[in-house]
Amino acid sequence: MKRLVYILILTLFNYHCSDNSNSKKISQNKAALVKSEKANNESPKTILENRLDSVFSFFNVIGAFNGSVLVAKKGKVLFRNHYGVCDKKKQNPVNDSSLFQLASVTKVITSTAVLILMEKGLIDLEKNVTEYLPDFPYEGITIKHLLAHRSGLPNYIYAFHSSLYIENYKMTNKDMYDLFVEKKPSRYLRPNRRFNYSNTNYALLAILIEKVSGKKYSDFIRDEIFIPLGMKHSTTIDKIKLTDPNIAKPYDERWKPVEFDASDYVLGDKSVYSTTYDLFLFSEAMYNNKILSAGTQSLAYKAYSKEKVATNYGFGWRLKDYKKGGNIEVYHNGWWHGYRSSFHRKLNDSLTIIVLSNQLNKAAYQTQLIYDILNGNKESNPEAEVND
Repeated sequence: MKRLVYILILTLFNYHCSDNSNSKKISQNKAALVKSEKANNESPKTILENRLDSVFSFFNVIGAFNGSVLVAKKGKVLFRNHYGVCDKKKQNPVNDSSLFQLASVTKVITSTAVLILMEKGLIDLEKNVTEYLPDFPYEGITIKHLLAHRSGLPNYIYAFHSSLYIENYKMTNKDMYDLFVEKKPSRYLRPNRRFNYSNTNYALLAILIEKVSGKKYSDFIRDEIFIPLGMKHSTTIDKIKLTDPNIAKPYDERWKPVEFDASDYVLGDKSVYSTTYDLFLFSEAMYNNKILSAGTQSLAYKAYSKEKVATNYGFGWRLKDYKKGGNIEVYHNGWWHGYRSSFHRKLNDSLTIIVLSNQLNKAAYQTQLIYDILNGNKESNPEAEVND
C-alpha cells in the first residue's frame, strides 16, 4: 500500500508543483495517509474499498477533492463514500443526500428525455428544428445535429456574454431562444460539417422537449425519469432553494465561493442537481433497458463524428474505443462554476463510476486511476472483489 501512496503523490505532483506550500503539505500528510491505511487494513472493508478510500482520502487531505464517489458493477455498489463539506462556513459534511450540480452530465439526462419522446412517436430526430419551432432562424439543422453537437451553432454563453451579468437577472431558455431569433449570431459551421461542442444545442433541446411534450423541461424529466427510477433527490435549479443545507455550494480551488450568473438558470445543457446514488439508479435503468430500449440506446452510443479515431460523441454521451470492438466506454464529464462531475460507464461489464465535486479540482476526473485499482496488480487483485 505504500507503493500506492507514492503513485498518488506522483499523480498529483504537477497539480501542486507551482505551490511550494502545497508540496510541503503533501509531505506532511503522507504519514497520516499511511497511518489511515493501516487502520483500514484492520477493518472489514474489502481490499477494493480500502484502496479507493485511500485514494480519495488522500486527495481530500491535500485539498484536491471534496465530494462524493460511487463505483458499481453488475448492479452491485462496490464503493460509495463522501469527503469534505457541503458548506465551508457551516462545515456540514457531504452525505448521501448532498446535491451537486451535474454541469454537463445533465446532457445525458436531456438526451434521454429526447429519446423517450422519440420512442413515444412524438419527435423525429431527422426533422429540422424549424418543423417544431417555426421561427427558429437557422435552416438545415436537425434534432439529430443538436444531439450530436453537429449544428454549428455558437455557444450562447459567449454569443450573449454581456447579457449574463445584469444584476439579479436569471436567463431562461426562452430568453436565450429569443436572443437567437432577434440577433441571429453567425454560426461557426454549416450543419453537419463537423463536431463542435456547444451548450446551445442542449438548451435548445430543452425547449423542444417542452414544445413537444407540453410540459416544462424540469417537470418532464421528473415525471419520465426521476420518479420512475426512484431518483428521489434529483431535481433542477428552478425547483430548489439554494439555501437548502443539502445543496453542496460551489467553491474555487482556494475555497472562495463561486458566484452564480444569469446563465446558471438555463436548463438542458446543465442545472440538474443529483447525487451519486441517484445517478447509479439511472445507470442501472439503462443497463436493464428500463427507461430506453436496447435499440434506442444503440443510437445514443453510436459514433456520429468520425474526425477523431479514439474518441467520439453519440447522443449526450462521449465514447471511447468505439472502433476497436472492445469494451465500449460511454461517459460525460462536467465543469461549471465550481462544480466538477464524471459519469463513466463500461457497457460490456455493466460498470459505473460516478464522481461529483463542489470544488475546482482535478481529482474529480481521475477515473483512470479508479480503473487501475479495479484491474488490480501483482501484490493484490481487487478484480477478485469486483467479480464476486
